[in-house]
Amino acid sequence: MTRLSFWRGGTLLAQVDDAQPGDMLLDVARFHDVPLHWRCGQGTCGTCAVHIRHAAQPREVMVGRKERNVLLRAGLIDAAMAARDSWPDTEATPRLACHLPLEETDWQVLLPEDN
Repeated sequence: MTRLSFWRGGTLLAQVDDAQPGDMLLDVARFHDVPLHWRCGQGTCGTCAVHIRHAAQPREVMVGRKERNVLLRAGLIDAAMAARDSWPDTEATPRLACHLPLEETDWQVLLPEDN
């Protein structure tokens, strides 16, 4: 099991204690009525961008081309970062919740202030 806590601006919005590794973060958020805005759920709009904090940081992670292109188009990363297959996994790194499978590590999910 993976535990998730969802935060916005320092306020805890929701806690999920029974998430399964491999499930997509957006699916878990929707199932538990977390106020994470999304439109497409397919990784094309960029509205589900979040930041993640967990104990395994920092490390390198592989990021797919589709996610990189959407984050670039949304202005959340620059062209140099979009050109890389692997990124530093830090709290500052934006990720799309619809492209982010859960791991064994417990996560703090940081939602944008304007989301």
